[in-house]
Amino acid sequence: MAEKRKGERDASTVGKRSGPDPRVVLSRERVLTATLDLMTETGLGGLTIDDVSKRSGVAKTTIYRHWPNRTALVIDACLRMTDGDEEPPDTGTIEDDVHAILTNLATLLVTARWASILPSIVDAAERDPEIAEVHSRLQRWHAAPLRAALERAALRGEIPPEADLSSIAAALLGPLYFRRWFSREPIDQGFVQVIVLGVLGGVRCDPPKPREQRGPRHWPR
Repeated sequence: MAEKRKGERDASTVGKRSGPDPRVVLSRERVLTATLDLMTETGLGGLTIDDVSKRSGVAKTTIYRHWPNRTALVIDACLRMTDGDEEPPDTGTIEDDVHAILTNLATLLVTARWASILPSIVDAAERDPEIAEVHSRLQRWHAAPLRAALERAALRGEIPPEADLSSIAAALLGPLYFRRWFSREPIDQGFVQVIVLGVLGGVRCDPPKPREQRGPRHWPR
């Protein structure tokens, strides 16, 4: 086979890139970051493509090349709020598992960006089926560590295998959401403990071990 002359390229490689255009990746990141920033400040109701363009420095025509409309952009941005998933704790007891999960969530409800955006997502979900699906995905993400802990508890025999895990998760999570978005009272360790003891006390198969028989409890800070 004759050797290729200097500068000659294989026809199969002509016009192909080794990966995404870095300029496209950068512009998308700038748009999504600006969208999340604006949703944090104004909620979904106040978000416009004009504002996203001004905040990101990306032209509206470029934004519309990536996302056909505002809803598509909002969906992409909202799905970024599930980044940073962590494995649920496995302390050995359902009480300590749930206490650790709720304590971490209580912190996120005050500090995480999604906590200030979620109420406007709930509002938009009432009228937009696509946003409603995003809301459902976010809720499943929030509940996933708790569901995993409850499933382990059922396998360990701490709660009945036929227990309604969705109802138990709702009973554990609901009070946190109520305090964050309705009563706006503090979500402190005492409140978390009341939830854990009240809910799990009604579904546990047997009493938990005394504190001195359990390992040390490590709370998120």
